Formats: sequence, structure tokens, C-alpha cells
Amino acid sequence: MDLSYTQNMEDYHLSLAFAGQRTGTYIDVGAGHPIADNVSFWFYERGWQGIVVEPQRSLIELYARVRPRDSRICGLVGQRCGQAAFYVFDRLHGLSTTIETYAHAAAGLGDGYRAVHVPMVTLAQLCDDHHVTSIDFLKVDVEGAESDVLCGGDWRRHRPKVVIVEAVKPGTGEPCWGEWEPFLVSHGYRFALFDTLNRFYVAQEAEDIAARFPNERAPWDRVRHMYELGRAPENPHHPDHELADILARGFWSILPHLDPNLLADILEHGRASSQNSAVEFSRQALDTDEFRARLGRIACGYDGGPLG
Repeated sequence: MDLSYTQNMEDYHLSLAFAGQRTGTYIDVGAGHPIADNVSFWFYERGWQGIVVEPQRSLIELYARVRPRDSRICGLVGQRCGQAAFYVFDRLHGLSTTIETYAHAAAGLGDGYRAVHVPMVTLAQLCDDHHVTSIDFLKVDVEGAESDVLCGGDWRRHRPKVVIVEAVKPGTGEPCWGEWEPFLVSHGYRFALFDTLNRFYVAQEAEDIAARFPNERAPWDRVRHMYELGRAPENPHHPDHELADILARGFWSILPHLDPNLLADILEHGRASSQNSAVEFSRQALDTDEFRARLGRIACGYDGGPLG
């Protein structure tokens, strides 16, 4: 069974419209993590490639490791070119936005935000800079600034066959497509599907795709869902469970050989992802006999140390 990586089966619905198409191109604005909750990864996995735009550097740098065929832009897409304020949530990164009122409301979920300034480009300029000649689908998910992205496009020269736009307000779920749907319709796009979160539109000239596009959301059990699988080491039914187990055993056995700076980074990431860790380490504390002994005690269960 196919594996959907998205929040609401967006990738699966798009796959029905592009059934049988072995290669293609996409523009993913507000791309987020390269796999988790990602609309375009389904297609990358099958040989497609495109342009991914994400203003959070820690996320966009992951694309170079996981999805090297994609062109990567660390920045924003909006109505103008230049610099723009961006309100970043480091832990709940999907809440990051260019609209401070939304950021302020989202802070009530338990994660603070900070303001940074990042480059902004229009959708039209993005397409020109990358010499775009064909776009199979454009995805826009920018936490309330979708209208700014769409209005910055040149819809005569650069025409995605399908446009998918997050269509509810962040944090409330209230409809917001009235802000930009008339614009899309006026440029020759026809509404195809509302999946309770996103609205899909098909270019009027893409009649073959329109004919294949579902007119209602597919049953939830039509695909497996990535988030339901949990973590690979913990779920024997995860498709990568065996690989995760091998990696884990190798990681434990090699602990005493790791570079101290790499080990410090691992500890920092581990603490950041744990809500209950009371263990504290300074980088200086890593260079002690006590800490080296702790690594050795962990590793000896995997490196051939025990003889019994």
C-alpha cells in the first residue's frame, strides 16, 4: 500500500490527478520538513523534482541531504522582492509565519517565537530565476500569507497545471479562501476539491488532469499514513524498522569513537527533542574519565565486549 506523508492526504489526491505520469516538476512554497507532512516528497520519491522554498534554514539544509535533486531556496515568496520579517517557532516550526498576529496567537500553544529578516522574492521572479518552463503543481502553505504568494505570480507565462493552497486560517480553521480564490478563478483556474484543509484548482487548459481529479476526499484507509507509523526503531511494522535497528546497534557500539564535537551536537539535539530530560552536560564535561566510562558501559553491550 502507498505511504502518504501529508497531513490530509494531499499527496494521494494529487497522485490520482497525475496517475501514470512518471516524471514531473513542482514548486513547493512553505515546504517545511523534506519528508514529514510534506506534499511533494511522494513525487520526489517517484523521480520527480522541483523547487522547494522554505525560510527556516535548519529545514532547508535537510533537503540537501535527503532530496539533492531539488533546487532549494532559503527565503520567502510574496508580493515583492527584498527582505521581510519572519516570525520563527523553533520547536513547532509549522507555525512560523510572516504575520505577527498569527504568531502571537500561536505562542499560546507553548512555544515562543522570534523575529528574523529573510530574503523575499515574488513567484514570478522565482520562476524566471530558475528558467521554469513547466509546472505540474504549485503548493502554497505559508500560514496566512497565501494571497501574497499567489498575487506575486505571472499567471500568463507560468501556469501550474494544479494549484493547491491551504485554505483555512492558522489556529482557527476558519475559511479564508475568499481572499484569493477570485484571483485564481480570474486567471483561468477551476476549483476541483476541498479536503477540509486545502483547496485544489486545475488550469482550464489541463482538461486531462481535470478529468482524473477526485471531486471528494478519498477514504482515509486508502493509503498508509506516515505519522501513524511512529518512530522506526519502536515499530516493527515501520518500513525502515530493520534498517533503524542496524543503525542503532552500530551507533551504540561506536559511541567511544565519536568526535567530541559531534557527540556534543547529538546530546544537544537529543535534549531538544525530549520534554522530560533532566540530564545536563557541558562540552567540558564530555572530556572526563567519568563520561568516557559511561560511553563505554553503553557501548560494551554492542561492541563485542561481553563474553557471557
